[in-house]
Amino acid sequence: GEDGLSFFDAIAPIVTLESIDMDIAWRQSRYDKAGPGGDTQAYINCPMDRVQYEGFIDALLAGPKSEFREWENVPYFDGCLPIEVMAERGRETLRHGPMKPVGLTNAHRPDDKPWAVVQLRQDNALGTLWNMVGFQTKLKHGAQTETFRMIPGLEKAVFARLGGLHRNTFLNSPRLLDRSLRLKAQPRLRFAGQVTGVEGYVESAAMGLLAGRLAAAERLGRPLEAPPSTTALGSLINHITGGHIDGGKGSFQPMNINYGLMPPVEAPKRDAEGRRLGAKVRSRGRKLAMGERALSDLSDWASDAPGQHRSHQAEAVTEG
Repeated sequence: GEDGLSFFDAIAPIVTLESIDMDIAWRQSRYDKAGPGGDTQAYINCPMDRVQYEGFIDALLAGPKSEFREWENVPYFDGCLPIEVMAERGRETLRHGPMKPVGLTNAHRPDDKPWAVVQLRQDNALGTLWNMVGFQTKLKHGAQTETFRMIPGLEKAVFARLGGLHRNTFLNSPRLLDRSLRLKAQPRLRFAGQVTGVEGYVESAAMGLLAGRLAAAERLGRPLEAPPSTTALGSLINHITGGHIDGGKGSFQPMNINYGLMPPVEAPKRDAEGRRLGAKVRSRGRKLAMGERALSDLSDWASDAPGQHRSHQAEAVTEG
């Protein structure tokens, strides 16, 4: 059905949780109402005073924007306007829209009422990725990172995905596909590539590779599970078939591979001599540990796959 496809790709930036400064931001749902998961602290809130807000609006209006190509013919929808278009409609528009401070109290400064608030909503089941609510944008990528790091609490934000707005066609995979990329309503049909809701050439090719492997295994009567979610391949399938938090709002959007899709690993905070490691060193150590875990788990998965042998997989991983 048409409600199972998305044609309008309005994407807000996604930030990694570890890059948000929680000494400035705080968790709270508006009026302490429960969010999609039943949590009254379902959002992360970044406060702005009046001077910060005015500077932010100036940057939004001045930043370079991408233009639609003629063939895209993408209309704006009032429920999904780019944030800079809203700002063009009046300097107070955002403060009374996605950045309204009503119903929120700054946990760090309870007596200081914020002039505006940027909210982030949990985007994946792991809680490692957070979506900037209402921040779909046509700003060019360089301008996005510069402008959005003006937001208090996001000065050192790491963006797992930047915003965009264009015509796209992809399945609402969390609702329609199982972990073998089969259509739930018609399991004889299997989907592959970008239409499944992944972004990027490598990611699309990966979904095609896995769809082929899974289909062949089923046809040969040799059941094969999708790779574990600790791997890049498995984490993409996990995200598009259930790892994304929708909340019934139809908010699923395409995603590139990134470390935030994988279960986190606790990195050492001190070196062998007991000295405290810096944030960048800890981040590199965490990613290295996640990569090593992924290679090990992928090797185990491949060795258990029909017709595969561990030695062949080890050669493939080394050559790759």
